[in-house]
Amino acid sequence: MSKSWIPNALTSMNLVFGVFAVLTVVHGDFTVAAYFVVAALVADSLDGRAARYFGVSGEFGKELDSLCDLGSFGVAPAVMAYLFLLKNFGWLGYLIAAFFACCGAFRLARFNVNVSTVKGYFMGLPIPCGGALVATVTMIQPGLPDWLFAAFVAFVGFLMVSKVKYPDFKGHGEKIKPLPVVLTLLIVIGMVYKIPASWLFAPFFTFMLFGLINSIFATKSK
Repeated sequence: MSKSWIPNALTSMNLVFGVFAVLTVVHGDFTVAAYFVVAALVADSLDGRAARYFGVSGEFGKELDSLCDLGSFGVAPAVMAYLFLLKNFGWLGYLIAAFFACCGAFRLARFNVNVSTVKGYFMGLPIPCGGALVATVTMIQPGLPDWLFAAFVAFVGFLMVSKVKYPDFKGHGEKIKPLPVVLTLLIVIGMVYKIPASWLFAPFFTFMLFGLINSIFATKSK
């Protein structure tokens, strides 16, 4: 029996957790829904490693992974965002939620076609991080104004399809500079100190913010 079922099962669990997130948030439990999205991210991080470990990497697994990612990190967070505050905007809320999910789809498609040419960094914010950002910010319910939350969701969607270079910590991509690291950590530490409930949001926010600041410094140094 082929060992490919092991990574494929992990990939499928990614989608299962994404579906659980949607079903949970429909009943109004944003905290548990956010945990399910993070659980999907953990499953997503393990399937590729399992495939490489067992030597069963293939096109089927890659396609399955992308489809599951879209469900768990594109659709599920979009539904969460809509039920959280975007619903207050009527049809505009529909459009922002759909925009986020579509950006995730474009991000995945671009990654798949550029996987052999883009090395050492992620072009645009990876969709698992983007989905986790939106999911966990609904969990902490920071009392953001409706318009600011809507702008945040749209901005995260934009970052996914942007050309901002995020480090993958595996190759020789955008050089990591010390000052952006320090600035990012200071901002995130201050946020967690001010809002202790943001501890689960903090790692994803750190990655998002660092990529932006590091790219700005890299552009200025050229």
